[in-house]
Amino acid sequence: MVRSLRRDIQAALERDPAARNWLEVVFCYPGFHALLFYRVSHWFWQQRLCLLARWFSHLGRFFTGIEIHPAAKLGAGLFIDHGMGVVIGETAEVGENCTLYHGVTLGGTRLAKEKRHPTVGDNVVIGVGAKVLGNLKIGDNSRIGANSVVIRDVPPNSTAVGIPSKVVEREVSDQSPAIDLNHADLPDLQAAKIAHLMQRVEELELEMARLQQAQNASWRAS
Repeated sequence: MVRSLRRDIQAALERDPAARNWLEVVFCYPGFHALLFYRVSHWFWQQRLCLLARWFSHLGRFFTGIEIHPAAKLGAGLFIDHGMGVVIGETAEVGENCTLYHGVTLGGTRLAKEKRHPTVGDNVVIGVGAKVLGNLKIGDNSRIGANSVVIRDVPPNSTAVGIPSKVVEREVSDQSPAIDLNHADLPDLQAAKIAHLMQRVEELELEMARLQQAQNASWRAS
């Protein structure tokens, strides 16, 4: 647990330019506080002290606004930035060195007592307000755009955007950062579709004009 908490502190220092030192992270970062509550409640859960684990988890939600079920499995190096409104369900699994922004939900879509929450790989970034729903997999090194709704698997090294989300493959070279926080570099699928439709309309208008000219010329010749 201590090793994981050290990784969590280091993750905040690496991924938030506003973090000046480890003391600031420990005393002023609700994302770190939520992980502290989680790691204690998760230990209680592993000891089959389920009521105590849920109560301790509830305390963490009260103080931080971040709800993490004690049965969830979270890897080391997780960074929850700001964090208000983040919800991580019971059977969710999150790999190492992931980043979640505020309003993210890793939610379930079934009532059955089975695996019903997402499995998130390593080095994944999930943007503000994104909802990842159901027993699906988010591959390593992937990004989920802000306010996207993900209901299908996302392959590794991909970006998913939209409602429902669409997957766009992206290349990851050896020089690429392990964790890509550049949310300004996300594809706009709707804009691309509109641009394609506008281009098609222009082509059809030119074709109609050409046919009209040919028809006028035929009438004059007759």
